[in-house]
Amino acid sequence: MLSCSSLCHCCQQLHFLSQSAPCSEHIKTDIRTGLNHSNLTSSLTLSRDIETKMEPLKSARKVDLQDIGSDLSEQIKAATQETHVRAENTELMTSFQKGQITRTQYKVLLCSLYEIYTALEEALDRNSSHPAVAPIYFPQELDRTEALERDLEFFLGPQWRSKVIVPAATHRYAQRLREIGKEKPELLVAHAYTRYLGDLSGGQVLGKLAQKAMELEGKDGLSFFSFPGVSSANRFKQLYRSRMNSIELTEKQRENVLQEAVDAFNFNIQVFDDLQKMLSVTSESAEKLKTPRSTTFPSPSSMKLTVGLCVGLLTVGLGLYNS
Repeated sequence: MLSCSSLCHCCQQLHFLSQSAPCSEHIKTDIRTGLNHSNLTSSLTLSRDIETKMEPLKSARKVDLQDIGSDLSEQIKAATQETHVRAENTELMTSFQKGQITRTQYKVLLCSLYEIYTALEEALDRNSSHPAVAPIYFPQELDRTEALERDLEFFLGPQWRSKVIVPAATHRYAQRLREIGKEKPELLVAHAYTRYLGDLSGGQVLGKLAQKAMELEGKDGLSFFSFPGVSSANRFKQLYRSRMNSIELTEKQRENVLQEAVDAFNFNIQVFDDLQKMLSVTSESAEKLKTPRSTTFPSPSSMKLTVGLCVGLLTVGLGLYNS
C-alpha cells in the first residue's frame, strides 16, 4: 500500500513534469482522508481492478501463413494489423499525429520510451551473437537510449534521472523484454521490429510535428527522432526486413514470434493509456489548486470513489523503479 509520503512524492513528480505548482495541503488532506477511511478496501479493490485490466491482451488474429508467404516481416505485418491500428488510435498518439502534443505529454512519453529502450537494448546487446538476434543487430544505426538521455536532459535538466516517472504498464513492458532476453531471445525479434521500424517509418514526420507543437526552435529535445547512422530510411528498412526474413525458426518459434509482435503492440497500447491516465490525474490536481477553499465538498460516497480512483491511478503512475 502506498504511504501518504509516497503519494505526495508521486504527485510532486507529476506536477514537475507538467510545470504545475506542487500539491496543496487540501489535496494532501483529501488523499489522507480517503486512505484512513473505513472503506479503504473498496479503494484497494479498484486499484487491483485497474491493474488486472492492463494485463497483456491475447487478441492475435489467426494468420493463414500460406496466403501471406514465408517472409517473417510480412507475417508480422499481417498478424499485427488490428493492434497496430488500435495503438495509433490511442488518445495520446492521436494528439501526437494531429500535431497537438504538449510538452507535458511529450515528457512523460520520453520517460517511458527511455525505460523501454534501455531494457530492449540491454537484452539485444546481451544476445548479439544469438542466431535469431545477430542478423538484426544494428546498435550503431538504431540504438535510441543515448538519444533519449539527451532529450530527457534537455527537458528535465542535469538531474533528470531522479525526475523520471513511468506507469506500471511501462514496467511490465520492460520486465517482459528482460524476461525474454534471458529465456527466449528469439522473441526479441518481434519487439525490435515493431519498435525500430516504426520509429524509422514515422520518426521524421512525428519529429516535425513535435517541434512545431512545442515551438522548439532547434533540434534540441528531438534526438529520439534522428537516426544519423541511417542515410536512407527506406533502404535500411529493406535491409532490415531481408535480414529478418533470413532468420531460421522452427514452426513453433515462428508462431511465438508472431504472437509476441501482437503483444508488443498491446504493451504499447497499455503504456499510452496509462500515460494518459497519469496526465489526467495531473490535470485534475491542477484544477483542485484553483478551487476556492469554500467550495462545497462532494458527498462521502463520491469521495470514496474519487479517492479510490486516485489511489489506483497514482499506484500506476508511481510503480517501483527497481524492477
